[in-house]
Amino acid sequence: MATGRQRILVTGGGTFLGDYIAAALLAEGAEVSMLVRPGAEDKLGPLAQRVRWRTADVWNPASLHGQARGQNTVIHTVGSLRADPAQGLNHYWLNFVSARNVANMCVTDGCSHLVFLSGVRAPWVPGPYIRAKREAEAYIGRVGLKGTIIRAPVAYVRGQPRHPFFWLMTFLGSVPPISWFMFGKIAPLPIDILARGVARITLEPEPGKKVYYRRDLRRRVTNAEAMSPYTISETSLRQQPSPLDLLDDDTPFGWSPPGSDL
Repeated sequence: MATGRQRILVTGGGTFLGDYIAAALLAEGAEVSMLVRPGAEDKLGPLAQRVRWRTADVWNPASLHGQARGQNTVIHTVGSLRADPAQGLNHYWLNFVSARNVANMCVTDGCSHLVFLSGVRAPWVPGPYIRAKREAEAYIGRVGLKGTIIRAPVAYVRGQPRHPFFWLMTFLGSVPPISWFMFGKIAPLPIDILARGVARITLEPEPGKKVYYRRDLRRRVTNAEAMSPYTISETSLRQQPSPLDLLDDDTPFGWSPPGSDL
């Protein structure tokens, strides 16, 4: 689905979300670079051999200088649903400040397209998290970037234990006609489907709209792929292990500032 060999920079190297999206981009034939928080280099695992990576701290604007030069698109995946105000790690700092710094990096380095992993409003998602994400969305527009907003649901790895409530929400989000309404937008989604959807939206020559939801991600994954989540059949990766297979099972979710135990 990719046109040419696009150069994509992904923030959040060594994290659950960032690594899966990078792997999906590789499967689509993109040239992938990643920003890894200092001290987290080992968390990239086998992906370190498949992508270009460098260390940078998205909460330190100076470390981002020049990182987006020559890139067609930046995908910003860093953020956290959990906060620890006692340590100064509130939702605004974790989710808005990091996005603001990455947006400013794009402007300074001449990369006009920013794909922002935002969040969808749902009863189980903290309100301050959503407000911080919406402020970040607005900021991306104010600085003049071509922003693609992915209001993603909570993601999970297939086969791992989940609370029965979230299993039920996923079921309701996949069964018509219930899925045609709110459940189809907010239900949790397998991380491999979310990652493939984000990769394919990113690589589309002309995005059809500015804000994408769960349904948009799912529609970009075939039923065959959804049934066989770890089989990558793209020509560029034949005779090679699937990049999704290379990801560690215990890759952490989210990327928090140094010193945080989130």
